[in-house]
Amino acid sequence: MTLIVLASASPRRAELLKQIGLSFGVRPADVDETPKPGESALQYVERLARAKARAVAVEQPDAIVIGSDTSVVLAGRILGKPVDRKDAAEMLGQLSGTTHQVMTAVAIATADSFESCVVTTDVRFRHLSGKETEAYVATGEPMDKAGGYGIQGRGGIFVEELRGSYSAVVGLPLQETAELLAGAGYPVWETWNSRQESRNE
Repeated sequence: MTLIVLASASPRRAELLKQIGLSFGVRPADVDETPKPGESALQYVERLARAKARAVAVEQPDAIVIGSDTSVVLAGRILGKPVDRKDAAEMLGQLSGTTHQVMTAVAIATADSFESCVVTTDVRFRHLSGKETEAYVATGEPMDKAGGYGIQGRGGIFVEELRGSYSAVVGLPLQETAELLAGAGYPVWETWNSRQESRNE
């Protein structure tokens, strides 16, 4: 059986891969996430996704390694993970009533191939009141998430409109990930077939 490895500690990415029926190992990659001078948000997320996949693929050359990175981008500026509650509240205030972009890159590395892509989704927030922003920050949900919110959690109530891939906003674009896996010689549907055949034996 082909070994699939997710080069990320993100529980959200793991849940998305489980959603499409994949069995995989987890080996978080240790890479420097400092943006380079003059680097665009799109270049940044793709570089990190590729760096994560490459770092783990070197250690596990027989595996298909999935690397990914997500950035929330407002007017061309990357909003990372909040450093504290005040920072989270300020980020949410900036997103209130605006449309921002969520850019998620996915990279697939094997011994014979290395491909990646970036998926951009437009997300519009409704206007947020100070009280609800304060209450949301108090839940602790924003603290480990780019842009200070999680669309799959309580933060979903702030989203007025979404154009693009929902799963990419959560952390991994499923359709594109499946395409890249197929290009690496691992069609997702074969996993479903093999499991069905095992049940029938």
